Amino acid sequence: MDLTRQHDLRAWRPTALLLFVVGLGACRGGDKSPPAGESRPGAATATAAAVAEAPGETTVKVQPPAVPNAAEAKKYAGAKLKYYSEPLGVGAELDKVMVQQFQKDTGIEVTIIPRPKDATETYAVYQRSFQAQSGDVDVMMVDVIWPGAFAQNLVDLNEKLGEAAKQHIQSIVQNNTVDGKLVAMPWFTDFGLLYYRTDLLQKYGYQKAPETWDELEQMAKKIQDGERAQNPNFIGFVWQGKAYEGLTCNALEWIASHGGGAIIEDGKITVNNPNAEKALARAKGWVGSISSAGVTSYEEEDARNAFQGGNAAFMRNWPYAYAAGNAEKSPIKGKFDAGPLPHEPGQKSAATIGGWQLAVSKFSTQKDAAIELVRYLTSPEAQKFRATAGSFIPTIPAVQQDPDVVKSLPFLANAKDIALVPRPSNSTGARYNEASIAFFQGVSQVLQGKAPKEVLGQVEQRLTRALR
Repeated sequence: MDLTRQHDLRAWRPTALLLFVVGLGACRGGDKSPPAGESRPGAATATAAAVAEAPGETTVKVQPPAVPNAAEAKKYAGAKLKYYSEPLGVGAELDKVMVQQFQKDTGIEVTIIPRPKDATETYAVYQRSFQAQSGDVDVMMVDVIWPGAFAQNLVDLNEKLGEAAKQHIQSIVQNNTVDGKLVAMPWFTDFGLLYYRTDLLQKYGYQKAPETWDELEQMAKKIQDGERAQNPNFIGFVWQGKAYEGLTCNALEWIASHGGGAIIEDGKITVNNPNAEKALARAKGWVGSISSAGVTSYEEEDARNAFQGGNAAFMRNWPYAYAAGNAEKSPIKGKFDAGPLPHEPGQKSAATIGGWQLAVSKFSTQKDAAIELVRYLTSPEAQKFRATAGSFIPTIPAVQQDPDVVKSLPFLANAKDIALVPRPSNSTGARYNEASIAFFQGVSQVLQGKAPKEVLGQVEQRLTRALR
């Protein structure tokens, strides 16, 4: 089976991930790395500059690639663009240096506007902008689940970027093609991982990372109890528990890894089942035990800050956290690894499919210049730079296989035989956001103390309305 075949990204299955990992080539076994800072609600609201100064973080010092087609792009010199970019962390730093390079090479001016760090809020910002037919947004980040919902407001990139799109994983290109129009270019792909402190596992007598949720709970409790003797703030397991899109991703992984399915399958709502109930009951039990009560306000950066700051044994997060943990001054550099999330006995590890695209607003007054920025940021040269400097997984197979990229992403060698879980954007279309909100609000209610069985019944009713 060829990973680049034409099919919907949201239909990926475990075999696809295995091929994806194999496609990266042999990764260095035994390479360990880390993530940053003290966990606290609201930590993720820090600016990119503040994040850069946090423990374990450094500003990007590697020179970004030159713009390959600078001579052609210079036709649009003097154009002024607004780019809704990564909100913070290493992604924001990479955006900053790459935009500076783009401006230098092309003469096109770019103002970076950090998008809201919460994907749900970002969706709402775009929605309002499109409804107002505003020209204030030129280039924007688009989640893998949004092309269908926003297609009518985005420029068809086929004419200018169709040839370049042939280099990318075709399943992602197909995902971004709506009614024959290429409305977004693949930028990076993603899936959830379990990060774990290898030094602490060894210290407490564990030979390998947990494979089941029971094992994770036992290890997290033992390590947490032991570490709190010298660090009262130490916690066993951190993840994304705030009521937002990140909780949808986490909860899909819990439910799928318990055999509870993917909440909506083949157009049918399947969320209200005993295995889903068991998964949510388990997560509810983490809050205030191996996870702090404050985890229900955590987003990605809050979890990363706790883990990278040396205050957590385990973390669920995306691949980007790997490079951040590798920073020279990171407190846990060389002391952690990443691999599949746990699962129930008899089930597979599950990981929600993520990833972002770049698109151009139909209401932009500088469409040609905007397309040149997208061309640069999604180019093979840019994808290699982002992979080696920031652990962003390329969407171009040839770049995935580049020796420097393989060396920079050793954690993928551990990410085999994972069941990739799609979010139900196919079934819900333009109403995906409504469906996701119904789901993550329900999960949040369980984490706050409500009975899973009662809440799942209510979520089922809300999803039924969203599918009509």
